[in-house]
Amino acid sequence: MGTVILGTGSSLPKKTMSNFDLEQIVDTSDEWIRTRTGIENRRIGGKGEKTYQLAAQAARNALQMAGVEASELDLIVVGTISSHMIMPSCACYVQAEIGADNAFAYDVNAACSGFLYGLDIADKQIRADRQAKILVIGAETLSTRLNWQDRNTCILFGDGAGAAVLGYSEEEQREIIGTNHQSDGSLWDLLYMHNAPSMNPDLRVENDGDSVIVMEGREVFKHAVKAMEDSITGLFEKTGLGIEDVDLMIPHQANMRILNKVIERLNFPIEKVFLNVKNYGNTSAASIPIALDESNRDEKMKRGDVLLFCAFGGGLTWGSTLLRW
Repeated sequence: MGTVILGTGSSLPKKTMSNFDLEQIVDTSDEWIRTRTGIENRRIGGKGEKTYQLAAQAARNALQMAGVEASELDLIVVGTISSHMIMPSCACYVQAEIGADNAFAYDVNAACSGFLYGLDIADKQIRADRQAKILVIGAETLSTRLNWQDRNTCILFGDGAGAAVLGYSEEEQREIIGTNHQSDGSLWDLLYMHNAPSMNPDLRVENDGDSVIVMEGREVFKHAVKAMEDSITGLFEKTGLGIEDVDLMIPHQANMRILNKVIERLNFPIEKVFLNVKNYGNTSAASIPIALDESNRDEKMKRGDVLLFCAFGGGLTWGSTLLRW
């Protein structure tokens, strides 16, 4: 008994951009992208598909599955780095969109780790108040934050949103078992995105450039693999569980090179890993909840199964979560 996921939902833009489409706008090829990342397609937001609109639709789908009314929500947490406005938060827009009049709302900026950080917040809130119902969303429109001439980044990312409704359950063998999250701000310059230029010249950031994602790919790969491996092994030590206890692993869908390396170093069975990176690319904070919703609706897990989530993102941020479904 403890904090459980009551329902999941996701929402994806209508437009699909293939590797062949990217060949027309940047110096790359389908073969180059597939062999280095495992990505074949990604979704790109269009009119009526701002971050909060995708997030709100994912939320509606999750609430419907959970059998929870928006008015029952106490808190909305949105993990995002691509809200269409800095203020109000994406979460406040979602609150208004779905009519969650009794909830307070805020965003979490932890890049690709945002959804897992949000789950941790929800778990602690529910432990303090067993009556609470909390909506956690990961939502991104990273197409708005890409340099479309930089083939090192524009080929990787896509848009979408995923959501989960959490609450307390008295059922045995259902709970969030444990979490293990870290960050290292000293490595920020490996993966970052500037804000709009400061209107105060004394506080202007040097070489701020455009507000687009900048990444040192090789260094990020190295740190991502080690960080996720260490986080997972540390979580096993904290909880007393091991790889043999995990029924399904749903990792952040960064790219297949990173995922394959993590799976190899953990000696984790590939057949127990849910992968959809080829269809959507890296959707940052949205990637785990989108994959969770797909695996849930495809009945990849059953009641009592142990699920493992892990993520790594800019900040640098990373972490892992174990829960019993």
